[in-house]
Amino acid sequence: MPKLAIISGTIPISAQGEEKTVLTPYGKVTVVIAHRWVFLPRHGLDPNNYVLPHQINHAAHFSALKALEVEKVIAVNSTGSLKRELQPGSLIVPHDFIFWGPNPTVFSRECQHVTPQLDDTLRDTLVRAAMACGGHVINRGVYWQTWGPRFETRAEIRLMSQWADVVGMTMASEAICASELNLPYAAICSIDNYANGIVEHPLSMEEVVSGAKRNAELMGRIIDVLLRDVA
Repeated sequence: MPKLAIISGTIPISAQGEEKTVLTPYGKVTVVIAHRWVFLPRHGLDPNNYVLPHQINHAAHFSALKALEVEKVIAVNSTGSLKRELQPGSLIVPHDFIFWGPNPTVFSRECQHVTPQLDDTLRDTLVRAAMACGGHVINRGVYWQTWGPRFETRAEIRLMSQWADVVGMTMASEAICASELNLPYAAICSIDNYANGIVEHPLSMEEVVSGAKRNAELMGRIIDVLLRDVA
């Protein structure tokens, strides 16, 4: 069974393999199993049934990966910049995160206190892969997760920018469930736009999607390097 899992959302990853549905106590999850790795599309495989960020079943996702005996998880995430100097088109590999929303958990029926973390070894691997592909990568930063699907107000972004570097809707939830199941996890984040209020013009969904598409080709090359060196 493959030992590496890759999770992606808005950035397309080509996965040649067999679709498999895994039953978990939290629901069923469909993944693509290739020869050396597992691909888990966080928003689902069906483009006509897109799962919104706040509706993603993270507990089921990571329980499925655990059942498949995955040993490490790498995620590709889309983010907005909270700093003018972190320009769209850049990449960042966060070392920590803030999330004050409703936390997902696999421990809904038992009392377990886990301190979530991002795996430094996988983080280093992601940085090296990005550099090998010529990407402008920042090797540490704080990710602030919000509870979508709405974007943040300008006042919220002013607060976040004092304590974090990028904002998104998925990475912290994934890191929490991964830590609960003792699955090493790290993410490389595509900075696709400035968050609301960082620059003068209002943030639009079209800007977010356009930025993600611009970074998609680079992310694909980085994944190819990871599969060669990690899987």
